[in-house]
Amino acid sequence: MNAGPPASSGAEHAAYPVALQDEVEAYLADLEFATVPGMEGLDEAMRYSLLAGGKRVRPVLALATAEAVGRAPAEVMPLAAALELVHTYSLIHDDLPAMDDDELRRGRPTCHVAFGEGVAILAGDGLFAEALRLLLERQAADPADLLAAARELVAAAGVNGMVGGQFLDIAGDAPADGESLRRLHGLKTGRLIGASVECVLLLSGMSEAETAPYRRFARELGVLFQIVDDILDVTGDQHAIGKPSGSDQRHGKATYVSVFGLDRARELASESHAGARAALAEAGGRTAKLAQVADYILTRRR
Repeated sequence: MNAGPPASSGAEHAAYPVALQDEVEAYLADLEFATVPGMEGLDEAMRYSLLAGGKRVRPVLALATAEAVGRAPAEVMPLAAALELVHTYSLIHDDLPAMDDDELRRGRPTCHVAFGEGVAILAGDGLFAEALRLLLERQAADPADLLAAARELVAAAGVNGMVGGQFLDIAGDAPADGESLRRLHGLKTGRLIGASVECVLLLSGMSEAETAPYRRFARELGVLFQIVDDILDVTGDQHAIGKPSGSDQRHGKATYVSVFGLDRARELASESHAGARAALAEAGGRTAKLAQVADYILTRRR
């Protein structure tokens, strides 16, 4: 079996919940950050990166999860936007010369190239802080449920989540085997993707037994996303993915492709996709849009 992302660049993408994506874009565009005179340059840098486009996978996941558990997606929009602010902050910092040293992101100069390293660092810091303010000020929920969701978001972004995974990645001394790779990327990429589902479940006050299938879905989706990302770093076209290909190889990073080879990486992507879809089948509910996100990630080209 050699499934996974199709080899042909002309293959059709899976359907995607574009209506939810458009709602996220409109909400993000209306956000205001700096209100103190003299902060216009910082505000510009924050908005430059935040409004650079993309599929908005994390906030779309949050809105689709809300729909799956019987809530109106708009009810969790502040949380969804907060997730995208945290994700954007991580991209700004990942692109810095001290980290991945990338000059393109989504087809445009990265934040530090456009505004300078100091401003880029502050723009990332500002987006993280504004994410928490947005969540705590605008998200309606029972206080205990809101606190639980906020705690999960910061944990997913922190030392035992995204930041810790990024440290393991740049430290470069993690064993290059499948189990270690899955653990590293489960932190670096998977925790925030998982939080996009988990935080909505926490806001809804649902029991752990009720939400177990959704949690399994989120874990498999995080793995799937990273495997496909590693494949695209090798096979993707620079103009399609919006940044130089081969970045992982240049930095000597262990990836699913370097550890398993391209064909096996594609098989692993298919296996994670199947696991995610099986979890949704068990979950029940209105999960069609969550399934669309999983299908899109498997077949994405950027």
